[in-house]
Amino acid sequence: MKSLAEKTLFITGGSRGIGKAIALRAARDGANIVIAAKTDKPHPKLDGTIHTAAEEVEAAGGKALALKLDVRDEHAIEEAIGKAVEHFGGLDILVNNASAITLLPTTELPMRRYDLMFSVNVRGTYACSRAAIEHLAHGSNPHILNLSPPLNLNPRWFKDHVAYTMSKYGMSMCVLGMAQEFRRRGVAVNALWPRIVIATAAISMMGGRVRPENCRKETIMADAAHAILCRDAASCTGNFFLDESVLRAEGMKNFDVYSVQPGNPLMKDLFLDE
Repeated sequence: MKSLAEKTLFITGGSRGIGKAIALRAARDGANIVIAAKTDKPHPKLDGTIHTAAEEVEAAGGKALALKLDVRDEHAIEEAIGKAVEHFGGLDILVNNASAITLLPTTELPMRRYDLMFSVNVRGTYACSRAAIEHLAHGSNPHILNLSPPLNLNPRWFKDHVAYTMSKYGMSMCVLGMAQEFRRRGVAVNALWPRIVIATAAISMMGGRVRPENCRKETIMADAAHAILCRDAASCTGNFFLDESVLRAEGMKNFDVYSVQPGNPLMKDLFLDE
């Protein structure tokens, strides 16, 4: 299968960045996209709302449903999943993309930021997966895809931002466990992570360590996600994919098209050793 035509995708944090890029790639196939995110009115610092993203999805050839959702609220999640299923007649794919980031050491991180990261990254992913599974089990080639890194216990990835690392690894541990738990129900659960930092609003949270010209565009993650979600759910589960590796397996060799400024040095993302 090489198309997501008529598949229904529920994408958290889908109003901008990587989530929206995944939505637009699926929309080009003619998929049904649920844009589930908090921003329903213009943000003073960030572009896009659930409504503008939905308009872009429909312009790209898909069908869209914009739902305001805070993934910290399990009741709101259940209601949103229910609305999605009622609107499109089912659910085939859940993309757990919503995430919060603050890269600070223990003594500098306010507990409210700790709580936010764990509420969105770990709890939100868990709650969305829990609410979606019964519907996904009746879907066509059903997948859960978490935007989270491979589990790397090298202490260098903990020492400067232990809370963020734990929260992202919590998403990855959902993959590790749920892939086995949901295997008998035919639902694939995988993780996807970029090899090179992606130029999204999140790089502003990295303390000036990342410049956009040393990054790649969101489209590489969208193309890699598309490739994974088109694979057979029964045999493709429990994997921690890197975007570039996925696309190399699909036959791609030249990745300059994804660079913000082709020819510039690229910065490797967090959690990946040399």
